[in-house]
Amino acid sequence: MSIRPALLCLIRMMILVVAGLGVVSSAQAATLAEALDKTPASTLFQGADAYGSPQGSPAIVPVMRGTETLGYAYLASDFTASTGYSGKPIHILVGIDPTGVVQGLSLVEHHEPIVLIGIPEERVLKAINGLIGADLGRVAAGEARPPQVDIVAGATVTVLVMGDSVVRSAVQLIRSGRLGGVDVATVAPEVQRELDPSATAPADWETLVGDGSVRSLVMTVGEVSQAFQAAGQPQAAAHPETKTPEDSFIQLYMAPVSVPAIGTSLLGQQAYDRLAQRLKPGQTAILVAGDGAYSFKGSGYVRGGIFDRIEILQDGQGIRFHDRDHTRLPALAAKGAPRLREIALFVVPEGAGLDVTKPFELQLLVQRTTQGRDKATLPFNLGYQLPEQYLLPAPEPEPVVQPAPEPSAQTTVGEPLPEDDGPALWKTIWDMNRVNVAIAAVALGALTLIFFFQDLLVRRPVLFTWVRRAYLTFTLVWLGWLVNAQLSVVNVLTFFNSLLSGNFSWEYFLTAPLVFILWVAVAAGLLFWGRGPFCGWLCPFGALQELSNTIARKLRVPQFTVPWGLHERLWPLKYMIFLGLFGLSLYSLARAEVYAEVEPFKTAIILNFMREWWFVLFALACLLPGLFIERFYCRYMCPLGAALAIPGRMRMFEWLKRWPECGSPCHRCAKECPVQAIHPEGNINVNECIYCMHCQVLYHDDERCPHMMTVKARREKIARSAGPKMPDLGGKKAAKPATGALAGTPVARTSTPDPAGKEPPAFRAQKRLAEQAAGTTTSNPQGA
Repeated sequence: MSIRPALLCLIRMMILVVAGLGVVSSAQAATLAEALDKTPASTLFQGADAYGSPQGSPAIVPVMRGTETLGYAYLASDFTASTGYSGKPIHILVGIDPTGVVQGLSLVEHHEPIVLIGIPEERVLKAINGLIGADLGRVAAGEARPPQVDIVAGATVTVLVMGDSVVRSAVQLIRSGRLGGVDVATVAPEVQRELDPSATAPADWETLVGDGSVRSLVMTVGEVSQAFQAAGQPQAAAHPETKTPEDSFIQLYMAPVSVPAIGTSLLGQQAYDRLAQRLKPGQTAILVAGDGAYSFKGSGYVRGGIFDRIEILQDGQGIRFHDRDHTRLPALAAKGAPRLREIALFVVPEGAGLDVTKPFELQLLVQRTTQGRDKATLPFNLGYQLPEQYLLPAPEPEPVVQPAPEPSAQTTVGEPLPEDDGPALWKTIWDMNRVNVAIAAVALGALTLIFFFQDLLVRRPVLFTWVRRAYLTFTLVWLGWLVNAQLSVVNVLTFFNSLLSGNFSWEYFLTAPLVFILWVAVAAGLLFWGRGPFCGWLCPFGALQELSNTIARKLRVPQFTVPWGLHERLWPLKYMIFLGLFGLSLYSLARAEVYAEVEPFKTAIILNFMREWWFVLFALACLLPGLFIERFYCRYMCPLGAALAIPGRMRMFEWLKRWPECGSPCHRCAKECPVQAIHPEGNINVNECIYCMHCQVLYHDDERCPHMMTVKARREKIARSAGPKMPDLGGKKAAKPATGALAGTPVARTSTPDPAGKEPPAFRAQKRLAEQAAGTTTSNPQGA
């Protein structure tokens, strides 16, 4: 049974599925009604048994126990922007009582790639559930700071966005007066201040810091360690950034440079003018600068686009900055300003509502490793109050009830001027990974040479074996365990999903340099060799299987060959798994990512088996059969291999050589193929071939390949029939061997050389050898 018709059928099915379901949006936004259908009322309020009718816009729904209203449920994303790491909204259903206390939370829908990095969703849920019981009514009244969620290592951005969306939406809802349990009139009315356009600021740094125009937070490493110790985090206290407690942990400075006088002093007149053109009416900008052992930027914004170590707090609301809000500055213009390692200009997004005339805080989130991948976090706040010299005199306050704010719509920052725009995010990431990119390029170049000059290499079986093992070791250790560049079927699903949804962006894929480089290499390899270059050489999990099987063979672990009939019926399983995931991704990419755990790559490669026991058990279950049947998982279960095999049929060249006898009558290559990719009739199934080149080693081996053995025997027979080859005798002539009765008597050799050209040198050498064998050779006087 040939697999070709089945593959053509699968391709047609995929085309029909894409054409028929392309109208279904993969980024369907959850509505409040859908969220309530998925969430029992008792999840949000203990003892609740029903929901009431939606009220107002954005809608809130009463949560009932019989006829008693316990509180209200609403979607946080209806009240505030909640875009996470994935760039898509996070939908959280919040249960809040009339006094503003959070009673329950339900994560309804998200597209965060938590499963891609192996972070269990339960840990994320546990972190945001820490907000249950928080009294956000006091936060809305300005009596308390917004609560912070516990940070989950590896999912910092996701957790922070989830926590912020819950707090911000709740504060906004409470201040609207719609809950009924909080009297908004009790919130003290604030006098609206205005900036003085005629105010000036000193140009020297010392005065700016001294009069409060620039506020600072200075801490040593020892002070931060003591803070962690006092907070009950001794493990974090034991992991300081430097060995000397007196070393500077951070010197953090902050100033609102949208205030004309301060902006001119710190940025210079020309840079401030450019900033003023960039800002929309009512929009503000903050300058943050720092030096020391700790970076206020960190690296989270490079991966997720969000600065996860700093946040602006004002009136119970938190404002986080994205990479698009950020501009790097080389230096400060103020006279006497120190040279600082990090200087950043942040434009506050429109609709965020930061009023620099009112007090606000910059919260610095300090993160330290405790053990393994776990981290402890501790917030430090830098308060700011704009000095009176920059404000007009305050008018008399009028006691008015605070109006309900309009629902904030997700907005974007205005386009910066070209001279203010720094390098694109993906360029920054590539610059940070220059060494890794260079190593990957060299490795791919070496693999290309191996493939193009494979004939030279496979003629030397011992050398080829060590080259292959060395490359697989590099793939497993460096590419897999060290830099985590393990490709996944989720990458394929995300790519197709972005095409179907119209959200395709090269910048998104370029933010992972090594993964992008590998996919480019895979795409090129598919055109030349099919799926083999990746599956056989560049897949860390495939390398782990092959190397572990090699060790098993050395330990004499018995090896089993799957009967051909069973093998032929098992390999389509991986295509079924892939098509199932592909179809599911068209309905819900998030759900497909969950079921993509059928790949044990994250557990075995990215997390080094440091995961919950059931994931580890599954990964070991995938590896164990490979000790007895080489690359068992690759053959029968891998959905990524199936995804690559389908376009791999379009390869342009046939690089694997075959003899006419292959398959009829010889079956040696078919029997020795490590993954049984050669049909009994001798054809190589490129969909299953991992390009290990074992068949090519056999192709040139004149001691194992029957064809080459025949060629060798024929060559030796011809050599024997021609007689042994004699060495050059320096012009000496061999005597004609005696025949008949004279064969046993010595024959004198004439001293006269034969005329040149009458006997070829090889014939003369043969005669000479015959004479020596007969013991009749005499010395040649002329040749002495």
